[in-house]
Amino acid sequence: MEGNYMRDSKIIALVGLIAFTLGLAPSAMAVPSYARQTGLPCNGCHYTPPELNPAGRLFKLMGYVDKSKDSDIIAAASNRHAGLDLLKALPLSAWFEASLTRTNLPQPDTQNGTVEFPQDISLFLAGAWASHVGSFLQVTYDAQADNFSMDNTDIRAANRGTLGGKDWVYGLTLNNNPTVEDLWNSTPAWGFPFIADDLAPTPAASPIIDGALGQDAAGLGAYTMWDNHLYVAGTLYRSDHLGSGQPINGQDQSFNIRGVAPYWRLAWQTVGRTNSLEVGTYGIHMKSTPGGITGPEDSYTDWAVDTQYDRVIGKDVLSLRGTYIRENASLVASLDQESVAQSHHYLNSGNVNAEYHFGNRYSTAFGWFGVTGTPDPVLYAPGSVSGSANGDPKSNGYITNFSVWPTQNVDLAIQYTGYTTFNGASNNYDGSGRNASDNNTLYLLTRFIF
Repeated sequence: MEGNYMRDSKIIALVGLIAFTLGLAPSAMAVPSYARQTGLPCNGCHYTPPELNPAGRLFKLMGYVDKSKDSDIIAAASNRHAGLDLLKALPLSAWFEASLTRTNLPQPDTQNGTVEFPQDISLFLAGAWASHVGSFLQVTYDAQADNFSMDNTDIRAANRGTLGGKDWVYGLTLNNNPTVEDLWNSTPAWGFPFIADDLAPTPAASPIIDGALGQDAAGLGAYTMWDNHLYVAGTLYRSDHLGSGQPINGQDQSFNIRGVAPYWRLAWQTVGRTNSLEVGTYGIHMKSTPGGITGPEDSYTDWAVDTQYDRVIGKDVLSLRGTYIRENASLVASLDQESVAQSHHYLNSGNVNAEYHFGNRYSTAFGWFGVTGTPDPVLYAPGSVSGSANGDPKSNGYITNFSVWPTQNVDLAIQYTGYTTFNGASNNYDGSGRNASDNNTLYLLTRFIF
């Protein structure tokens, strides 16, 4: 055991040294499809991807359609036919990720210091489709599942005018993950942490809006921004179980949306030369029958508040972000199926984080997260690694990250996640002798975007 630890430590140290050395390489511009379309480098819209700056938020708001003068092909309209509006090249991009993941204590009967080469590969159709229509459409190869599947997708149609003498932007969105359409990095889909392994244990409890419906629902919504201050959006979601038979029968599915699940968003922003501030609220209401489309229903209502503050300091940027989510649930169907001990449940989930960008090549971040909720010995049952000995969903911990962008389309990152409480306890939380700190995770990532 000690020899394996020493060997893995040497591997980690070597990878870290390589990442540091590459971080000293000369700077160059990244050229994914948005950069090719607009003629701007990645830092034209990002502090570092995926964190949007004010220009990037406007680009997304307007439907991903801004173009440089030499990036399109236009044919004049006639009285009988519409003009032609095409990009000179298809708006295609890709990324490749490789990683190493190590927990403080191996999961039973598994190796530690696991390398994934690749962790995943993503293909993007990302850019303008027409004058007012564009997309962020992602398809990802998952090395664990050994297949390609839909990932985060947001297709938009947008336009602008005036309302009350003020600038007014309005649009439609078709997407597959509540909050993926949001403009800020304080909500779950694009929130901190911006990278994550797919091997280490994670807490058992999280709100529905925090990823449970990601890529498993389809939503059509509308949004508007007035005077570059007031943002209002709403989307209606239906279940869209990829890989299942059609029409949907809901079998073997944890969530089957009954009717539609409405999502709402309200935010206020101010943007100055060196400061930008956003405060807002968002949420979702969903009724679902686990394992079917008829019968008793579970009901979930999530409401949340969030904020983001960015301060430009010379060539650097300080970002402060936070969100709090409250979930109230009435699990009538789950109680009927004897998968919970009681019907009324709540969760409180929150995270705050601070990040400092040294120019556009280096960034360091620290965040705290926590979740508390209704104890339930059936829903949160004992079990090795993933279970809870006392039925309590309480978990909290911290994440620290250091990222290097030797060029704007190469990311080298090291991230450490530490737990003070995991699934209800600090020591022997699962009833099998595992401690919260045993799940502390070191994660090294290399990402190429092109």
